[in-house]
Amino acid sequence: MQGIAGNIAAAGIGLRQYKRGTAPMPERGVLIGAIIDACEDAGLAPSEIDGFASFGDDQNEPVRLMPDLGIKDLRWCSTVFGGGGGGIAAAIGQAAAAIMTGQASAVVVYRALVQGSSGRLSAAVMAHHLNSHMAGAGLVAPAQMCAIRAMRLFEHHGVPPEAAEAIVQACYYHGSRNPEAVAYGKSISHEDYEKSRIISEPFHLFDCSRENDGAGAVLFVSAEKARDLKKKPAYVLGVAQGAEKGWGDLLENDDADQYATAGFKSVARHLWDQTGLRPDDIDVAQVYENFSAQAVASIIDHGFCRIEEAGDFFRLENLIAPSGKLPINTSGGNIAQGFVHGIGMMIESVRQIRGDSPNQVPEAKTCLLAGGPGAPIVSSAIFGSEQPD
Repeated sequence: MQGIAGNIAAAGIGLRQYKRGTAPMPERGVLIGAIIDACEDAGLAPSEIDGFASFGDDQNEPVRLMPDLGIKDLRWCSTVFGGGGGGIAAAIGQAAAAIMTGQASAVVVYRALVQGSSGRLSAAVMAHHLNSHMAGAGLVAPAQMCAIRAMRLFEHHGVPPEAAEAIVQACYYHGSRNPEAVAYGKSISHEDYEKSRIISEPFHLFDCSRENDGAGAVLFVSAEKARDLKKKPAYVLGVAQGAEKGWGDLLENDDADQYATAGFKSVARHLWDQTGLRPDDIDVAQVYENFSAQAVASIIDHGFCRIEEAGDFFRLENLIAPSGKLPINTSGGNIAQGFVHGIGMMIESVRQIRGDSPNQVPEAKTCLLAGGPGAPIVSSAIFGSEQPD
Protein backbone atom coordinates (compact mmCIF):
# COMPACT_ATOMS: atom_id res chain seq x y z
CA MET A 1 0.00 0.00 0.00
CA GLN A 2 1.43 3.34 -1.01
CA GLY A 3 2.02 5.76 1.85
CA ILE A 4 2.21 9.54 1.99
CA ALA A 5 5.97 9.70 2.50
CA GLY A 6 7.48 11.87 -0.20
CA ASN A 7 4.64 11.41 -2.67
CA ILE A 8 3.14 14.90 -2.34
CA ALA A 9 4.80 18.25 -1.83
CA ALA A 10 4.06 21.84 -0.99
CA ALA A 11 4.84 23.78 -4.16
CA GLY A 12 3.67 27.33 -3.39
CA ILE A 13 2.82 29.53 -0.40
CA GLY A 14 0.91 32.77 0.11
CA LEU A 15 0.26 34.79 3.25
CA ARG A 16 -1.50 38.12 3.70
CA GLN A 17 -1.73 39.46 7.22
CA TYR A 18 -3.03 42.67 8.77
CA LYS A 19 -3.63 44.05 12.22
CA ARG A 20 -6.98 42.90 13.58
CA GLY A 21 -9.80 44.94 12.12
CA THR A 22 -7.69 46.56 9.38
CA ALA A 23 -7.97 44.18 6.41
CA PRO A 24 -8.40 46.27 3.24
CA MET A 25 -11.14 44.02 1.86
CA PRO A 26 -13.59 41.35 3.04
CA GLU A 27 -12.35 37.94 4.08
CA ARG A 28 -12.89 36.18 0.75
CA GLY A 29 -10.96 38.89 -1.09
CA VAL A 30 -8.00 38.54 1.27
CA LEU A 31 -8.09 34.76 0.82
CA ILE A 32 -8.22 35.01 -2.97
CA GLY A 33 -5.12 37.21 -2.83
CA ALA A 34 -3.26 34.65 -0.71
CA ILE A 35 -4.21 31.80 -3.07
CA ILE A 36 -3.07 33.78 -6.11
CA ASP A 37 0.21 34.51 -4.30
CA ALA A 38 0.69 30.77 -3.66
CA CYS A 39 0.06 29.97 -7.31
CA GLU A 40 2.47 32.66 -8.50
CA ASP A 41 5.05 31.35 -6.02
CA ALA A 42 4.71 27.89 -7.56
CA GLY A 43 4.38 29.00 -11.18
CA LEU A 44 0.95 27.40 -11.59
CA ALA A 45 -2.11 29.16 -12.98
CA PRO A 46 -4.91 29.55 -10.39
CA SER A 47 -7.30 28.03 -12.94
CA GLU A 48 -5.43 24.72 -12.54
CA ILE A 49 -6.48 24.34 -8.90
CA ASP A 50 -9.00 21.53 -8.62
CA GLY A 51 -9.19 20.93 -4.87
CA PHE A 52 -9.40 22.66 -1.50
CA ALA A 53 -9.01 21.59 2.13
CA SER A 54 -9.37 23.66 5.27
CA PHE A 55 -9.85 23.45 9.04
CA GLY A 56 -11.18 25.40 12.00
CA ASP A 57 -14.62 26.22 10.61
CA ASP A 58 -13.35 28.41 7.79
CA GLN A 59 -16.40 30.07 6.26
CA ASN A 60 -15.15 30.38 2.67
CA GLU A 61 -16.78 27.64 0.64
CA PRO A 62 -14.64 26.40 -2.26
CA VAL A 63 -17.41 26.75 -4.82
CA ARG A 64 -17.51 30.48 -4.04
CA LEU A 65 -13.78 30.78 -4.69
CA MET A 66 -14.04 29.30 -8.17
CA PRO A 67 -15.18 32.35 -10.18
CA ASP A 68 -12.51 34.68 -8.80
CA LEU A 69 -9.78 32.15 -9.51
CA GLY A 70 -11.08 31.04 -12.91
CA ILE A 71 -11.18 27.41 -11.80
CA LYS A 72 -12.43 25.17 -14.58
CA ASP A 73 -13.24 21.99 -12.66
CA LEU A 74 -13.56 21.56 -8.88
CA ARG A 75 -12.94 17.94 -7.97
CA TRP A 76 -12.27 17.96 -4.22
CA CYS A 77 -13.34 20.03 -1.22
CA SER A 78 -13.11 19.04 2.44
CA THR A 79 -12.62 20.38 5.94
CA VAL A 80 -11.44 18.92 9.25
CA PHE A 81 -13.94 18.46 12.07
CA GLY A 82 -13.59 20.77 15.07
CA GLY A 83 -13.26 24.50 15.41
CA GLY A 84 -9.68 24.64 16.61
CA GLY A 85 -6.21 24.75 15.12
CA GLY A 86 -5.78 21.09 15.99
CA GLY A 87 -6.83 20.21 12.45
CA ILE A 88 -4.16 22.22 10.64
CA ALA A 89 -1.93 19.26 9.74
CA ALA A 90 -4.94 17.00 9.17
CA ALA A 91 -5.93 19.27 6.28
CA ILE A 92 -2.60 18.34 4.66
CA GLY A 93 -3.60 14.70 5.05
CA GLN A 94 -6.84 15.40 3.23
CA ALA A 95 -4.95 17.10 0.40
CA ALA A 96 -2.66 14.09 0.22
CA ALA A 97 -5.62 11.70 0.08
CA ALA A 98 -7.12 13.62 -2.82
CA ILE A 99 -3.91 13.76 -4.83
CA MET A 100 -2.73 10.21 -4.15
CA THR A 101 -6.09 8.68 -5.09
CA GLY A 102 -6.32 10.68 -8.30
CA GLN A 103 -9.33 12.71 -7.17
CA ALA A 104 -7.47 16.01 -7.58
CA SER A 105 -4.10 17.19 -8.83
CA ALA A 106 -3.58 20.64 -7.26
CA VAL A 107 -5.08 21.15 -3.80
CA VAL A 108 -4.88 24.35 -1.79
CA VAL A 109 -4.94 24.12 2.00
CA TYR A 110 -6.14 27.46 3.34
CA ARG A 111 -7.44 29.40 6.32
CA ALA A 112 -8.81 32.94 6.37
CA LEU A 113 -9.78 35.06 9.34
CA VAL A 114 -11.01 38.64 8.94
CA GLN A 115 -12.92 39.92 11.94
CA GLY A 116 -15.19 42.22 9.98
CA SER A 117 -16.48 39.27 7.95
CA SER A 118 -16.47 36.24 10.23
CA GLY A 119 -16.30 37.82 13.70
CA ARG A 120 -13.95 36.97 16.54
CA LEU A 121 -12.44 33.50 16.55
CA SER A 122 -13.69 33.04 20.12
CA ALA A 123 -17.19 32.44 18.72
CA ALA A 124 -15.97 29.29 16.96
CA VAL A 125 -14.09 28.21 20.07
CA MET A 126 -17.26 28.52 22.14
CA ALA A 127 -19.12 26.29 19.71
CA HIS A 128 -16.58 23.45 19.81
CA HIS A 129 -14.76 23.63 23.12
CA LEU A 130 -16.44 25.85 25.68
CA ASN A 131 -19.73 24.00 25.60
CA SER A 132 -22.41 24.00 28.29
CA HIS A 133 -20.43 21.47 30.32
CA MET A 134 -17.61 23.99 30.70
CA ALA A 135 -19.64 27.21 30.68
CA GLY A 136 -21.63 25.85 33.62
CA ALA A 137 -18.40 25.68 35.61
CA GLY A 138 -17.52 29.28 34.73
CA LEU A 139 -15.15 28.56 31.85
CA VAL A 140 -16.18 31.09 29.21
CA ALA A 141 -12.88 31.94 27.49
CA PRO A 142 -10.12 29.86 25.86
CA ALA A 143 -7.52 31.34 28.22
CA GLN A 144 -9.40 30.02 31.24
CA MET A 145 -9.66 26.49 29.90
CA CYS A 146 -5.99 26.36 28.96
CA ALA A 147 -4.94 28.05 32.22
CA ILE A 148 -6.37 25.12 34.19
CA ARG A 149 -4.26 22.72 32.17
CA ALA A 150 -1.20 24.93 32.58
CA MET A 151 -1.58 25.07 36.36
CA ARG A 152 -1.77 21.28 36.53
CA LEU A 153 1.31 21.02 34.32
CA PHE A 154 3.21 23.32 36.66
CA GLU A 155 1.87 22.33 40.08
CA HIS A 156 1.11 18.62 39.74
CA HIS A 157 3.69 17.53 37.20
CA GLY A 158 6.44 19.88 38.31
CA VAL A 159 7.22 21.60 34.99
CA PRO A 160 8.76 24.97 35.91
CA PRO A 161 6.77 28.01 34.75
CA GLU A 162 10.01 29.31 33.24
CA ALA A 163 9.54 26.71 30.50
CA ALA A 164 6.50 28.63 29.22
CA GLU A 165 8.40 31.91 29.35
CA ALA A 166 11.18 30.32 27.27
CA ILE A 167 8.58 29.58 24.57
CA VAL A 168 7.47 33.22 24.63
CA GLN A 169 11.02 34.52 24.48
CA ALA A 170 11.88 32.21 21.56
CA CYS A 171 8.83 33.41 19.63
CA TYR A 172 9.73 37.06 20.20
CA TYR A 173 13.39 36.40 19.38
CA HIS A 174 12.36 35.06 15.98
CA GLY A 175 9.50 37.49 15.42
CA SER A 176 11.72 40.49 16.08
CA ARG A 177 13.90 39.33 13.16
CA ASN A 178 11.03 38.59 10.75
CA PRO A 179 9.93 41.61 8.66
CA GLU A 180 6.47 40.06 8.21
CA ALA A 181 5.87 39.63 11.96
CA VAL A 182 3.78 41.90 14.13
CA ALA A 183 6.68 41.81 16.58
CA TYR A 184 9.30 42.80 14.01
CA GLY A 185 11.95 44.94 15.66
CA LYS A 186 10.42 44.41 19.09
CA SER A 187 11.89 42.33 21.85
CA ILE A 188 10.68 41.64 25.38
CA SER A 189 12.77 41.22 28.51
CA HIS A 190 12.06 39.04 31.50
CA GLU A 191 10.92 42.18 33.29
CA ASP A 192 8.52 43.03 30.44
CA TYR A 193 7.08 39.56 30.65
CA GLU A 194 6.69 39.60 34.43
CA LYS A 195 5.11 43.06 34.49
CA SER A 196 2.55 42.32 31.75
CA ARG A 197 -0.98 41.92 33.06
CA ILE A 198 -2.41 38.57 34.05
CA ILE A 199 -5.05 37.34 31.59
CA SER A 200 -5.95 34.12 33.39
CA GLU A 201 -3.54 32.78 35.98
CA PRO A 202 -0.83 31.69 35.22
CA PHE A 203 -0.98 33.37 31.78
CA HIS A 204 0.43 36.84 31.32
CA LEU A 205 -0.45 38.91 28.28
CA PHE A 206 2.63 37.71 26.42
CA ASP A 207 1.69 34.05 26.95
CA CYS A 208 -1.33 34.52 24.69
CA SER A 209 -1.50 34.30 20.90
CA ARG A 210 -2.59 37.30 18.86
CA GLU A 211 -5.62 37.53 16.59
CA ASN A 212 -4.95 39.09 13.21
CA ASP A 213 -6.89 39.66 10.03
CA GLY A 214 -5.45 37.70 7.15
CA ALA A 215 -5.34 34.56 5.09
CA GLY A 216 -2.83 31.93 4.15
CA ALA A 217 -2.66 29.28 1.42
CA VAL A 218 -0.35 26.39 0.63
CA LEU A 219 -0.55 24.66 -2.76
CA PHE A 220 0.01 20.88 -2.72
CA VAL A 221 0.68 18.72 -5.77
CA SER A 222 2.24 15.34 -6.46
CA ALA A 223 5.99 15.08 -5.98
CA GLU A 224 6.38 14.42 -9.69
CA LYS A 225 4.47 17.57 -10.61
CA ALA A 226 6.29 19.66 -7.98
CA ARG A 227 9.64 18.99 -9.65
CA ASP A 228 8.45 20.87 -12.75
CA LEU A 229 7.34 23.99 -10.86
CA LYS A 230 9.30 27.09 -9.81
CA LYS A 231 10.25 26.46 -6.18
CA LYS A 232 12.06 23.73 -4.35
CA PRO A 233 9.49 21.15 -3.20
CA ALA A 234 8.81 20.66 0.51
CA TYR A 235 7.88 16.98 0.62
CA VAL A 236 5.27 15.70 3.07
CA LEU A 237 6.89 12.79 4.90
CA GLY A 238 3.95 11.95 7.12
CA VAL A 239 0.68 13.15 8.66
CA ALA A 240 -1.19 11.86 11.70
CA GLN A 241 -4.42 13.01 13.30
CA GLY A 242 -6.92 11.87 15.91
CA ALA A 243 -7.39 11.42 19.65
CA GLU A 244 -6.82 8.65 22.16
CA LYS A 245 -9.10 7.21 24.81
CA GLY A 246 -9.67 9.58 27.69
CA TRP A 247 -9.18 12.75 25.65
CA GLY A 248 -11.87 15.26 24.74
CA ASP A 249 -13.93 18.12 26.11
CA LEU A 250 -15.92 15.94 28.49
CA LEU A 251 -13.26 13.34 29.30
CA GLU A 252 -9.92 15.11 29.53
CA ASN A 253 -9.81 15.04 33.34
CA ASP A 254 -10.69 11.36 33.72
CA ASP A 255 -7.01 10.46 33.70
CA ALA A 256 -4.63 12.47 35.88
CA ASP A 257 -1.86 12.17 33.32
CA GLN A 258 -4.05 13.10 30.36
CA TYR A 259 -5.11 16.45 31.76
CA ALA A 260 -1.61 17.89 31.52
CA THR A 261 -1.00 16.82 27.95
CA ALA A 262 -1.82 18.58 24.71
CA GLY A 263 -3.61 15.51 23.37
CA PHE A 264 -0.78 14.44 21.06
CA LYS A 265 0.48 11.23 22.67
CA SER A 266 -1.16 8.81 20.25
CA VAL A 267 -0.82 11.17 17.26
CA ALA A 268 2.91 11.55 17.87
CA ARG A 269 3.33 7.79 18.20
CA HIS A 270 1.54 7.21 14.90
CA LEU A 271 3.60 9.93 13.18
CA TRP A 272 6.94 8.51 14.29
CA ASP A 273 5.87 4.97 13.34
CA GLN A 274 4.57 6.12 9.97
CA THR A 275 7.72 8.01 8.99
CA GLY A 276 10.38 5.92 10.72
CA LEU A 277 11.73 9.14 12.18
CA ARG A 278 12.29 10.07 15.82
CA PRO A 279 12.52 13.39 17.68
CA ASP A 280 16.31 13.47 17.24
CA ASP A 281 15.78 13.46 13.45
CA ILE A 282 13.86 16.76 13.49
CA ASP A 283 15.89 19.87 12.64
CA VAL A 284 13.27 22.54 13.36
CA ALA A 285 9.66 22.65 14.57
CA GLN A 286 6.62 24.88 14.24
CA VAL A 287 4.58 24.20 17.37
CA TYR A 288 1.15 25.80 17.55
CA GLU A 289 0.97 27.91 20.70
CA ASN A 290 -2.46 29.27 21.40
CA PHE A 291 -0.96 29.75 24.86
CA SER A 292 2.65 29.19 25.85
CA ALA A 293 2.15 26.29 28.27
CA GLN A 294 0.21 24.33 25.64
CA ALA A 295 3.28 24.43 23.39
CA VAL A 296 5.36 23.07 26.27
CA ALA A 297 2.93 20.17 26.66
CA SER A 298 2.91 19.57 22.89
CA ILE A 299 6.69 19.31 22.72
CA ILE A 300 6.69 16.88 25.65
CA ASP A 301 3.91 14.83 24.03
CA HIS A 302 5.95 14.53 20.84
CA GLY A 303 8.82 13.03 22.82
CA PHE A 304 11.45 15.74 22.56
CA CYS A 305 11.89 15.58 26.33
CA ARG A 306 10.27 13.95 29.35
CA ILE A 307 8.28 15.97 31.85
CA GLU A 308 11.04 15.70 34.43
CA GLU A 309 13.56 17.04 31.88
CA ALA A 310 11.54 20.15 30.99
CA GLY A 311 13.53 22.50 33.19
CA ASP A 312 16.72 21.70 31.28
CA PHE A 313 15.18 21.41 27.82
CA PHE A 314 13.11 24.59 27.75
CA ARG A 315 15.88 27.16 27.75
CA LEU A 316 16.01 30.00 25.25
CA GLU A 317 19.34 28.92 23.79
CA ASN A 318 17.84 25.49 22.97
CA LEU A 319 14.83 26.95 21.15
CA ILE A 320 16.28 29.55 18.77
CA ALA A 321 17.79 29.46 15.31
CA PRO A 322 20.29 28.87 13.96
CA SER A 323 21.95 26.57 16.48
CA GLY A 324 19.39 25.61 19.15
CA LYS A 325 18.79 21.98 20.00
CA LEU A 326 15.22 22.36 18.68
CA PRO A 327 14.56 25.77 17.10
CA ILE A 328 10.82 26.40 17.29
CA ASN A 329 8.41 28.88 15.72
CA THR A 330 11.08 30.46 13.59
CA SER A 331 8.74 33.04 12.09
CA GLY A 332 7.61 34.11 15.55
CA GLY A 333 4.68 31.72 15.80
CA ASN A 334 1.15 32.66 16.79
CA ILE A 335 2.53 34.70 19.68
CA ALA A 336 4.87 37.03 17.79
CA GLN A 337 4.55 36.48 14.04
CA GLY A 338 0.76 36.77 13.95
CA PHE A 339 -2.29 34.59 14.35
CA VAL A 340 -4.46 33.56 11.43
CA HIS A 341 -5.46 30.34 13.17
CA GLY A 342 -2.00 28.89 12.66
CA ILE A 343 -1.78 28.79 8.85
CA GLY A 344 1.38 30.90 9.07
CA MET A 345 3.10 28.02 10.85
CA MET A 346 2.45 25.71 7.90
CA ILE A 347 3.90 28.35 5.61
CA GLU A 348 6.97 28.72 7.82
CA SER A 349 7.47 24.94 7.74
CA VAL A 350 7.70 25.12 3.95
CA ARG A 351 10.06 28.10 4.10
CA GLN A 352 12.45 26.26 6.40
CA ILE A 353 12.64 23.31 4.02
CA ARG A 354 13.13 25.61 1.02
CA GLY A 355 15.83 27.55 2.87
CA ASP A 356 14.19 30.99 2.77
CA SER A 357 13.01 31.51 6.34
CA PRO A 358 13.87 34.83 8.03
CA ASN A 359 15.44 32.71 10.79
CA GLN A 360 16.81 29.87 8.72
CA VAL A 361 18.12 26.72 10.37
CA PRO A 362 21.19 25.79 8.28
CA GLU A 363 20.60 22.82 5.98
CA ALA A 364 17.25 22.00 7.58
CA LYS A 365 16.08 18.68 6.17
CA THR A 366 13.07 18.03 8.39
CA CYS A 367 10.46 20.27 9.99
CA LEU A 368 7.71 19.19 12.36
CA LEU A 369 4.37 20.99 12.19
CA ALA A 370 2.30 20.43 15.35
CA GLY A 371 -1.30 21.62 15.19
CA GLY A 372 -3.32 23.36 17.88
CA PRO A 373 -2.79 21.61 21.23
CA GLY A 374 -5.70 20.73 23.46
CA ALA A 375 -8.31 20.62 20.70
CA PRO A 376 -10.64 17.59 20.57
CA ILE A 377 -8.89 16.43 17.38
CA VAL A 378 -5.20 17.19 16.98
CA SER A 379 -2.75 16.54 14.15
CA SER A 380 0.91 16.78 13.21
CA ALA A 381 2.93 16.52 10.01
CA ILE A 382 6.57 16.36 8.99
CA PHE A 383 7.99 18.15 5.95
CA GLY A 384 11.27 17.08 4.40
CA SER A 385 13.74 18.37 1.83
CA GLU A 386 14.27 14.95 0.27
CA GLN A 387 12.07 12.06 -0.79
CA PRO A 388 12.61 8.87 1.26
CA ASP A 389 14.34 6.02 -0.53
